[in-house]
Amino acid sequence: MFELFKRVKTVVSAELNDFIDKAEDPEKMVDQFLREMEKDIHEAEKTTAKMIAEEKLLSLKVDEAKSLIAKREDQAIDALKTENEDLARRALEDKARVKKELEQLQALHEDTARTAEELKEKLLEMKSEYREMELKRTSLKARANSAKAKSALNRSFSTINSDGSKKGFERMEEKILRLEAEAELTEEQKAFQQSLDSEFEKLRNKTGIDLELEQLKEKIQQPKE
Repeated sequence: MFELFKRVKTVVSAELNDFIDKAEDPEKMVDQFLREMEKDIHEAEKTTAKMIAEEKLLSLKVDEAKSLIAKREDQAIDALKTENEDLARRALEDKARVKKELEQLQALHEDTARTAEELKEKLLEMKSEYREMELKRTSLKARANSAKAKSALNRSFSTINSDGSKKGFERMEEKILRLEAEAELTEEQKAFQQSLDSEFEKLRNKTGIDLELEQLKEKIQQPKE
């Protein structure tokens, strides 16, 4: 009955290190052990309850045998008082028979009581180990979640820092620089064209007086003969 319990106790005592290292899923491993321990504990509870009930029944039979022995002795005395020796003898013979049964019942009762105590102690030990296993499961789940989170973070960090990712970012940066340079050049060309157009516009907008003033300026600048 207690074979699984012994195996689980060994696992708990070893701090589950081997099983954590070897198991594909430590959480499932511990959950499975807990389910099997629950079954073992349930069976142990039923067996212990039966043994306790048997011990109580034997205790009652021992008390009944003792009472019957005392009763047969009283009956033998009463028979002798009435000078009925044959009846007294029969009462004493039955008393002797019950005494033998009492010896057997007492021995059986002692064995049963001892077994019941051992089963109760073992049951308490199993429940204690079960609680310890539950704590181990909580610890394992926390450790597993932490390990999974670290693993996911490391994978993300590895992807970000991979050569492919770096090169991709570098190409993107180069493309953005080219677009910025092209935009800046386009703005410069646009400004130049606007300035040129503005000069020609001014030229077209000159009045006759402006032209005459220009001619006078040229005339003044010419050397005298």
